[in-house]
Amino acid sequence: MVECPICGKPVKPRDINSHIDSDCVSFIDTGESTQHNGSSSQNPTASQKPSVSSFFQTPAAKRAASYPTPKADSGTKLSFHQKQTNSSSPAQPPQRKRSFEDVDPSPPVKQEGDSFEGNSDEPATKKTKANAFQKAAPLAERMRPRTLDEVCGQELVGPHGVLRSLIEQDRVPSMILWGGAGTGKTTIARCIASMVGSRFVEINSTSSGVAECKKIFAEARGELGLTGRKTIIFCDEIHRFSKSQQDVFLGPVESGQVTLIGATTENPSFKVQNALLSRCRTFTLQKLTDEDILQILERALAMEGPNYTPSDLVDSELLKYLASFSDGDARTALNLLELAMGLSTRPSITKADIKESLTKTLVYDRAGDQHYDTISAFHKSVRGSDPDAALYYLARMLQSGEDPLYIARRMIVIASEDVGLADNSMLTLATSTYAAAEKIGMPECRISMAHCTVALCLAPKSTRAYRGLNNAFAALKEPGVASLPIPIHLRNAPTKLMKELGYGDQYKYNPNYKEGRVVQEYLPEQLKGRRFLEDRDLGTEIDPGAWP
Repeated sequence: MVECPICGKPVKPRDINSHIDSDCVSFIDTGESTQHNGSSSQNPTASQKPSVSSFFQTPAAKRAASYPTPKADSGTKLSFHQKQTNSSSPAQPPQRKRSFEDVDPSPPVKQEGDSFEGNSDEPATKKTKANAFQKAAPLAERMRPRTLDEVCGQELVGPHGVLRSLIEQDRVPSMILWGGAGTGKTTIARCIASMVGSRFVEINSTSSGVAECKKIFAEARGELGLTGRKTIIFCDEIHRFSKSQQDVFLGPVESGQVTLIGATTENPSFKVQNALLSRCRTFTLQKLTDEDILQILERALAMEGPNYTPSDLVDSELLKYLASFSDGDARTALNLLELAMGLSTRPSITKADIKESLTKTLVYDRAGDQHYDTISAFHKSVRGSDPDAALYYLARMLQSGEDPLYIARRMIVIASEDVGLADNSMLTLATSTYAAAEKIGMPECRISMAHCTVALCLAPKSTRAYRGLNNAFAALKEPGVASLPIPIHLRNAPTKLMKELGYGDQYKYNPNYKEGRVVQEYLPEQLKGRRFLEDRDLGTEIDPGAWP
């Protein structure tokens, strides 16, 4: 006996197909079913339901067969309540599942003798942790301005600043803040978020990826739709994002779902792709002056000085020294002040010892703007025949770890570009300097590089060759000049056919003539008489300050 998978009625196995073909009307087994003991039952009871093959059972029927419902004796009431530990306790009424509506929103009132572990102490614990984190933070973080009025040295957010006006009108655009380290990029972004009351999310390109950014965009879209509150995303070191990662911001920024504030120490023209740059406004933060740094240090000393009980060693003279020491970086200045205050508590220490302990590292980035700016200053100092300035920039690059071969390669360029025909020996000297730097390396090669630097500065200058080449390149930009045919008498004739075509005919071999003088045209016909090499070594402009 099997159960029809469609109607569920019992059917003999041999009739199952015919039963299904009859739309479950015919071949229903309503007759006798033989038991194993040989007896038959005319009217099987419900407990004697014919067995059905599991192959034709529905999934629900299979689960029911696998987990049969337990039977209870008559008169016995099933109870799913928690078993009482005390048999003498009165029966508890059935409990229903609690919902959120059953929870009393008011906090529990602590009675005498009660103990609420964790709950009553939770605010105090959080406050203690917050104070602990605040104390563990460095001085630069503790002294971070909370409002734009506390920001020093940036007229951009001053009382009459352009960005300040946009913030006060609640019209904060997506922007790129470009400035050196410690100029206040992160501080300004946080102050903007607190002033406009927007949701503030801070990410760092070194630890955040595309997936995290997309999640933030989705949350910002939901926040804007539910509460109308905007989201400001502050991305520090945005120049470290790849081009594909920067593309993720294009849609949300353009549609206004988020306001992006990107901070970078690199030139955004080179490090931020144009599509994102066109959707943001670029604001340049100025390098802090020594007066700005001194003001920040004085405020920090007044607030944090009593915690260190510093001696008279940390005075205004030391603060001025630290201000000039920091090179416009407020973070560096505050870190140095914190170190100085810590050292001042040591017994028998002098101000000279504190200054000696604060070893300065030159501000120089081999992969950033400082790299190109310094080599440019070196080149222009040599071109201007100023050996003092050239030696200064040479020493600055070498002291900061610049590759000496990079500087030597630039010297070879200077030897031909600036000295040129005025002293042809400079090219040989520059090439020899490169070989010396390659063979002996630092620190010994610095002497050879200083030798070549001074020689290039003192050598006469001629840009005839360099300007002549530039004139030729300029001519190639004219229509049709770059594809002019080579004069036939100058063409090479390596085959018989080319000779028959006249290649090389009428060419006058100069060494066969007296002093090599011949009348012969070398330029194409269209450029006949055109001159690219000028007669003068240098230009003709006059600087009034250079002449009496």
